[in-house]
Amino acid sequence: MVNAWRALWHEPRPDDAPPVGRLDGLLVGGFVLTAAVEGVVRADLTWRPLVTLLALALAPALLWRRDHPLAAAAVGFGAVGVLSVLQLTADTDDLGLYSMMAVLILLYSLVRWGSGSEVVLGAGLVTSVVALGMYVTSASWADLFGGCVFLLLFVVFAAVFRYRADLWKRQRLEIRNQERLALARELHDIVAHHVSAIAVQAQAGGAVAGTQPEKAALVLSAIEQEASQTLAEMRSMVRVLRDLGGEHGTYSPQRGVADLPALTRDDAAPAVEVSLTGSLAGLPRPVDAAVYRLAQEALTNAIRHAPHATRVGIDVCREGEVVRLRVSDDGPTEPGSAPRPGFGLLGMAERAELLGGSLAAGPGPGGGWLVEAVLPLEGPV
Repeated sequence: MVNAWRALWHEPRPDDAPPVGRLDGLLVGGFVLTAAVEGVVRADLTWRPLVTLLALALAPALLWRRDHPLAAAAVGFGAVGVLSVLQLTADTDDLGLYSMMAVLILLYSLVRWGSGSEVVLGAGLVTSVVALGMYVTSASWADLFGGCVFLLLFVVFAAVFRYRADLWKRQRLEIRNQERLALARELHDIVAHHVSAIAVQAQAGGAVAGTQPEKAALVLSAIEQEASQTLAEMRSMVRVLRDLGGEHGTYSPQRGVADLPALTRDDAAPAVEVSLTGSLAGLPRPVDAAVYRLAQEALTNAIRHAPHATRVGIDVCREGEVVRLRVSDDGPTEPGSAPRPGFGLLGMAERAELLGGSLAAGPGPGGGWLVEAVLPLEGPV
């Protein structure tokens, strides 16, 4: 219980309070007009000028109610308390304007926008003023119960809206974190693949530059192509991050299984062979994109970590309601070696798990390195 009170006391204000706007001006204008008209019309009201001025004192408090909720509530319910004291002094049952009901808006704002300490202090003030008013009017137990329930309704509504907004904020933050992880995986896959290809081509260009200048020109052309493709994909990702709309929101589509044959190459080491079997058309978009990215990352790892490999095979097949991906190379491996954990392998495993699948990586039975992924067509996408 002590911890609960301490947590309530130290709870900060919500940070999504809207600024004073046109609707607030209309609210205050309507209140001032109503209070002024009521002060003129009710000629039998005791101490009418003073009561009218006290009512009009609520006008600035209605404008402060979100930026200074405790001060606004103190002004509003302080005016109500003064009216109760005047009513007790004048010994009359009819003192106060009906427009003073606007203090309920201040009560709502106190709970909705105030910090924990402001809510506690304000609740004490409101309780004292309400108790004084009930005493002055000699309210019955039924009136006391009905009045308390009426006030609690505003408190409950304010608390519900406050914590619902907080829940939405947390959900948006969680979604944003998931999007950041997804973008980190995409960024790693795109940059690592193309930069690894550029590095391999540059090494090959350095080896043949002195003896076969015509091949060096081909290598430089391949490097230029890889760099241009990297820039294009990075620009596409930047446009997505900026969330542009309209004519600027046309992004390049995500790559999928149909784009895997573009990874084939036989003019450099290691040679890359792609094999697609089964009915792979019309795969769910998340599965289609994941297969391409997994194959691309596995190929990048093979080029980077198996420099003596001569061949990398990418095999994709559909078996019933699952898609199997197999990426293998023929580079030498030490018996019993295990994959080193890194961002690439971690991202690959996360991709497979998010789709309800699995991924395994390790030395192949016939030598080299083997990456196998199994993705269900219907899973927790």
